[in-house]
Amino acid sequence: MVPNDVLKQRLAAIPEEPGVYLFRDQSARFLYVGKSNSLRPRVRSYFGNQSNLPPKIQRMIKNAADFEFFVTDSETEALILENTLIKRHRPPYNTRLLDDKTYPYIKIDLSQPFPLVSLTRRVLNDEARYFGPFASALSVRRTLDLLKKLFPYRSCTKVITGKDQRPCLEYFINRCIAPCAGYASESEYQTVIQQVVLFLEGRTGSVIRQLRHRMKEASRELAYERAALLRDQISAINRVNEEQKVFSTKPEDMDVIASAEGNMEACVQVFFIRGGKLIGRDQFTMVGTEWDCKTHILSRFLGQFYERASFIPPVILVQEELDDPRLIEAVLTEKRGARVRLRVPTRGKRRRLLEMVAENALQGLKIAQIKRISQKGSPIKTLEALQEALHLPRLPRRIECYDISNIQGQDPVGSMIVFVDGLPKKTHYRRFKVRGVESIDDYAMMREVLTRRFTRFNQGRKASEPSENSQPSRQLVWEILPDVVLIDGGKGHLNAAHQALLELGVTDDKVPLISIAKRNEELFVVDDPDPIVLNDDDPVLFLLQRARDEAHRFAIGYHRKLRSRRSTKSRLDDIRGIGPNKKKALISHFGSIEGIRKASEAEVKRVTGITPEMATRIKDWITDEP
Repeated sequence: MVPNDVLKQRLAAIPEEPGVYLFRDQSARFLYVGKSNSLRPRVRSYFGNQSNLPPKIQRMIKNAADFEFFVTDSETEALILENTLIKRHRPPYNTRLLDDKTYPYIKIDLSQPFPLVSLTRRVLNDEARYFGPFASALSVRRTLDLLKKLFPYRSCTKVITGKDQRPCLEYFINRCIAPCAGYASESEYQTVIQQVVLFLEGRTGSVIRQLRHRMKEASRELAYERAALLRDQISAINRVNEEQKVFSTKPEDMDVIASAEGNMEACVQVFFIRGGKLIGRDQFTMVGTEWDCKTHILSRFLGQFYERASFIPPVILVQEELDDPRLIEAVLTEKRGARVRLRVPTRGKRRRLLEMVAENALQGLKIAQIKRISQKGSPIKTLEALQEALHLPRLPRRIECYDISNIQGQDPVGSMIVFVDGLPKKTHYRRFKVRGVESIDDYAMMREVLTRRFTRFNQGRKASEPSENSQPSRQLVWEILPDVVLIDGGKGHLNAAHQALLELGVTDDKVPLISIAKRNEELFVVDDPDPIVLNDDDPVLFLLQRARDEAHRFAIGYHRKLRSRRSTKSRLDDIRGIGPNKKKALISHFGSIEGIRKASEAEVKRVTGITPEMATRIKDWITDEP
């Protein structure tokens, strides 16, 4: 810290105005950011009797080497600036959302004629609509999966010209209205997108009214097939609507927020009530909460969460009276453009609702703690529990998990991931391109992958575990016998895997087999028709889910790579002088290779970047294509 005489002069020079102050260490790294309605007395308090300061702040002062401040016009501006600096610099002694910079959103770019509905982690100041933030990408993908089942918007990224010869499979299963092939106009597609927006806003009643109106019009026009599709869409939305729990007879919008505090972190649950119904919930982690009280944690969460939230409701329910509630209301009101009220209900339905959210936050904190223990604290105990739960012949120190990824049988791949002592061992991961299965048969694909893996084991030397400090060779990985093999799938996948191993002479006592089914997270073992069901908070289940999810991630990553390679390869790649940019310009202009084939040489010349010589080469090459 600066010398005492200099410190006194600097403290005396601090104005008694609203603003933000911050402390840095010797390397100029941010340690702590705070705000005050009067800067001078607040900053001075850090250098007086420190016994009144929280232990966390006392440690911060010991590490601080310098401080600075920013004057603002009001305390409201100070709060906004404080939250911005905390989010940008993530100082270790501030209570803050964990990795909030990476929270995902759903993005719908309404400035485009045929908008996509996609996941993004960047919120730009553009014409797009953003919904979120969500706690994880998994939360977004679940929502996107639901939206795709309810609304027929496109999921492809191709340039829409309306000239495609035929639509893709999604049109024939009623998952897209096929603007690519001209089956739907821009206005018709925009209507679907507006319904998606209304649904994400919780306005399902408006969506249903629109669809019913269109269904009646179709019936009057004797377009009974279109009317039946609209009827089925209304039924699907109604089913989702019925599953959403009703919390109020009034069509009110509000968020309900509660937290549960641990030693070093806090779990915050948010329930989103729209139109009186619970349309979703999410869970967030606050770090740097050591010695922080609930009111402080909730105050920090509100400031940081709603600073980038896509929607702020008129009412927010919280457990306790917050620090500076009027100031937080003022900031939220300014951002929303209408009055926002913070409420602490003490009785009635709202209080019971808040208690339910608080219980969910507590359970979320316990699960997070169990996960952390199972991942880092005592992996051997988790493996011992896995051995006992599944009656394995030995401690499963090495777990190999397998998954298959393909789309309608195209580009099928398999993955093998390895956990050693409960942790991923990525140097042992392997991937397989399935070659011997031409039909859509996941069981046959799984048999091929396991046959190839354990054939290599049989051909190798006696299984041996490499030393921890050595980098294993490719051959040595195949020679290590796993303590258990985990299959992503149900009983059918398990039986297919068992058959493959038996044909290779790999018996159950050598390599026990288990599978995990995603539907109800049930476990299956060989020769037992009934599933094994573990508690949701069981560390053994967490371990197997982590292995399963990692195998799925690894498989789908390889599958996407192969699919991307195949889809981007075209006849244009073989033409001298045509690189990625010119290829993109040609496809954007003509829509497809077929469009280029039908175009005249003069039309090809008009494409940006295409010279007359290139146009001649393109037409000669495309025309000669068999």
